[in-house]
Amino acid sequence: MEKSDVVTALAALAQVNRLDVFRLLVQAGPNGMAAGSIADLLGVAPNTLTFHLDRLRNAGLLTVRRDGRSMIYAAQYHTMNDLLSFLTDNCCGGAPCGPASQRNASSKRTKATT
Repeated sequence: MEKSDVVTALAALAQVNRLDVFRLLVQAGPNGMAAGSIADLLGVAPNTLTFHLDRLRNAGLLTVRRDGRSMIYAAQYHTMNDLLSFLTDNCCGGAPCGPASQRNASSKRTKATT
């Protein structure tokens, strides 16, 4: 992934509504979710949501397809994984890295207990 693509993706994610949309679509899986459902679940006005979806799509983080009258948005997992790989490249000097996996396990335990 080129640095300019990384900056574009991070800039797209650097806004609360867009970050919420992206995380929701990652959870939704590869089939994605209709724009109306996203708006309802996140409490975002449809015209505002369209702006945010376009920004994420232009950054390569989302795809969109038409299904009848609905626009279905889905996370681009390969872009997400490329971004994560870029950010963690050479982490811990290239050795297997434990801090990130330990943090994820801790986060899951905390969510399960709350």
